[in-house]
Amino acid sequence: MKNKFTTNSKGEKKRFSRESIVYRWVFNNLAILILILFVIATIMIYAIQNYYYVSTQQYLTGKLTTITSVLSKYSTDANKNFSSEVRNMVETFSDKDKIELMAINSKGKVVITSSGFSPDDSVSMDDYDEAMETNGFGYWNGKSENNEKIMAVSYPVSSKNSDYSAMRVVVSLSDVDSTILSMTLLIITCCMLVLLPLVFSGVYFVGSIVRPVQKVNGATKKFAMGDFTERIPIETNDEIGQLCESINHMADELSTAEAMKNEFISSVSHELRTPLTAIKGWAETINAENDEETTRKGIRVIVSETERLSQMVEELLDFSRIQNGKFTLQMSVIDILAELEDAILIYTEKARHENTVISYNSPEMLPFIFGDKNRLRQVFINIIDNAIKYSSSPNRQSHIEINASQLDEKHICITVSDNGCGISAADLPKIKTKFFKANHSKRGSGIGLAVADEIISMHHGQLNIESEEHVGTKVEIILPTETSHKNNN
Repeated sequence: MKNKFTTNSKGEKKRFSRESIVYRWVFNNLAILILILFVIATIMIYAIQNYYYVSTQQYLTGKLTTITSVLSKYSTDANKNFSSEVRNMVETFSDKDKIELMAINSKGKVVITSSGFSPDDSVSMDDYDEAMETNGFGYWNGKSENNEKIMAVSYPVSSKNSDYSAMRVVVSLSDVDSTILSMTLLIITCCMLVLLPLVFSGVYFVGSIVRPVQKVNGATKKFAMGDFTERIPIETNDEIGQLCESINHMADELSTAEAMKNEFISSVSHELRTPLTAIKGWAETINAENDEETTRKGIRVIVSETERLSQMVEELLDFSRIQNGKFTLQMSVIDILAELEDAILIYTEKARHENTVISYNSPEMLPFIFGDKNRLRQVFINIIDNAIKYSSSPNRQSHIEINASQLDEKHICITVSDNGCGISAADLPKIKTKFFKANHSKRGSGIGLAVADEIISMHHGQLNIESEEHVGTKVEIILPTETSHKNNN
């Protein structure tokens, strides 16, 4: 079957094929509905026709019973001339305007009729044959010589006079058929009145599904091409409306992710260019000048910027491993305080240069944990580096407080608090999202915190962040103890 096309309000062609919802509804549900109504209408029409025909037959049988009963009395009365009484009864028949009464002789010929016209001999009288065979009522439906539909009932009469063998009544079925036709038209009209609202409501219902689906289809095609500006209007609150709302929300998230990705690329490009520029500049300076002090200073800058580049590349590699599911941990029993203190030691000198004081409240002892010491040290370095980066200010001394404690029998808690710029309430829920940067004036790729959160999650711990803009930020790291890890496994 060839595809069919219709044109929507925007002049776009839409394919209407066997796979479409409209096609399936029209040729499946609607066809079944029409079939059911057809069967019901046929049964009702048959029942009505049968009722009227049986009623007519019973009416004729009653009339003929009355006539033959009277004639039976005449046949036994010696004072009555049976032939004369038969003739008189036929000629004076009171219902001759709608029923024809006939007298049939012993040879099976109609000899007297209430209308005065004898039927053609070629007209079948099966009712008479049946009556004579069964000695009871005989019935026949057929057509007269003028092609009119009739019903006939015959009944034999017994008499010493053998001139008459049966009486017959015949009635036209034109009025009955006219009544049946009227009832048939009424039933068909009722079926149409039932079918049309169902068709219109069904078309409207199917349309209410198809239209949003077509809009969803058009929108998703634009999303696939990178255009996330399209939004689907929500017309209902049902499942279709919820689907449209979810797709719109997905578009918002994709648009945000696309913007963050572009911003990430721009930020990383800038972050890579800055140390590369510094390395190149100092390398050219060292090469051009033969000054020992300048050489030492230049080498120090080159080493620092190289470490910065190395850290950034490592973050990118870690993020790529997480995305590809290849991020693994080298698990062992470790002293978490040793790793935390190593991270603090690494940043103590940097904090002093940034006019920042680090206060570390070290407990005497904490339970060992089961984890990857290098990855956990990476998390501590990232958190402390962020605290220094977002709290340092040339106009005032910043303060960072680091605490480690046992939260309960199964968990330890490490907190890093600063009095820096803080994070706005709108940005706080997205702070651990990949590529997201709350403060674009600070260096960084925007994926360090996402990697740190993934590492803590892989240790079955939690990384919680509390922050208030212009007040400061508190990062809380909760990790299970070695004993708790063994019990869980």
